[in-house]
Amino acid sequence: MTLVPAVAAHTPAPRSARTSLARLGQDPRDAWPPHARRLFEYLAAIYGEHDVLCTLAAAWIAHHHQRSPGTAKTYAQNFKLLEAYARQHGAHPLGLRFLLADAFAANLETLPTLVWREGQRVPEGPPRSDATRHNVLSACSSFYVFLLRTKLLPKEQLDSNPFEAVLYPAIDPLYSRTEAFTKAEFATLLRTARDGLDHRGNRWPTGHRLYTELLMLHDCCLRIESALGARIERLGQDAGHRVLDVEVKGGYWVRKAVPPLLWAAIQEEIGDRTEGYILATRTGRKLDEPSQWRAINALAKRAGLPQRKVGPHAVKHTTITHALARPGARRDRIQHWADHKDPRTTDRYNRRRGALDGSPGYEASADLAEELGNSDYRSE
Repeated sequence: MTLVPAVAAHTPAPRSARTSLARLGQDPRDAWPPHARRLFEYLAAIYGEHDVLCTLAAAWIAHHHQRSPGTAKTYAQNFKLLEAYARQHGAHPLGLRFLLADAFAANLETLPTLVWREGQRVPEGPPRSDATRHNVLSACSSFYVFLLRTKLLPKEQLDSNPFEAVLYPAIDPLYSRTEAFTKAEFATLLRTARDGLDHRGNRWPTGHRLYTELLMLHDCCLRIESALGARIERLGQDAGHRVLDVEVKGGYWVRKAVPPLLWAAIQEEIGDRTEGYILATRTGRKLDEPSQWRAINALAKRAGLPQRKVGPHAVKHTTITHALARPGARRDRIQHWADHKDPRTTDRYNRRRGALDGSPGYEASADLAEELGNSDYRSE
């Protein structure tokens, strides 16, 4: 099957989003967040900045940045995959049709991921998981939903979302690749960060910062982007509680109680600083998420933990799971603490925990071990 390009790469749109924005008293493009601006520059280098795609794609990213900077960043990365695929097949993203969108979805099943090799990112990694491919397709679909809402393109160019009929990977809502910790494992992780020594026998220079970060993720039940964005100025007191105001997924602010152990760690970490990020580089800059993924994964290996791959979300996964397992646990309070808008999200953690702790496989295997005379393999 030959995929024919729907529109030429530089066909101007009848109504220009760029011109429409410029007519306003203050150009909204001046307030674009970094991810939107970078996507504009990336596309402009390919299509020219007067191609309406550049402005529409960047405006789409800026739109989502209002609610979740993390989502906006991921959407921009995923859109680049689609743009490159469309260009390779002689099609312009604004003229994409269902057949090419469907072919793109199939291509994702084998498309290598980018990995670091000698200081460069090269496409030599394993293909994306079902969940990741689902997210890529959702991001691409979101772009076309945004385009249709703008009503800037004529119907003969774009009359529907080309991803609307694409078959997404089937996802089990109970399945998660995140590997949680037992209480003992997490305590080991914390001690390794707090007390760890480098190869010269000196205290690990960033160990306490990582220790504080892990406690923030655990005690305040935070996502990594919220912990890294937490500022000293947002620490305070409320009705006898030490508190921290943080921005969470969705773009809204919440007030978190700060337990004594975490408060002490934060005070040691910030020292005499009165402003800036709680978790900061030596020059006071904000830490980036990829570096903390690598740091936590390396810490887990240093601690000798059995998990194959550990990231920041494993800590939030762990603290929710342990909270749900405590006698008398109230799921409504845990849902609020975890910043879950939908109670079903919290319930999934509970069901995942129950699926392992109460697995019938343990009793079935114990009975079989008894029949085989292997007493060492009976359930404890």
